[in-house]
Amino acid sequence: MSRQRMQVIYSGHVQGVGFRYTVRSLIPGYEVAGSIRNLADGRVELVAEGTQEELEAFRQAIRESGLSGLIDNEQITWGDARGGLRGFEIQG
Repeated sequence: MSRQRMQVIYSGHVQGVGFRYTVRSLIPGYEVAGSIRNLADGRVELVAEGTQEELEAFRQAIRESGLSGLIDNEQITWGDARGGLRGFEIQG
């Protein structure tokens, strides 16, 4: 199965509430690699690679983890995996 890259831009009350750390805590249950970071405009960017099925399951787990009440919008962009991602890290 081909690997995909998913970029999700979350907007809402997603900074200063443990959003990135909660997302990172979900990673052990999924075969995905990537990173998450705060953006200067108050949004959060998630970039992850894996199979589309794993990425969709991971995205759903984020919503079900209790974070859905903080998210006003998810802007999702799909593409082919570029590689080079190892593990999962919180950036800046």
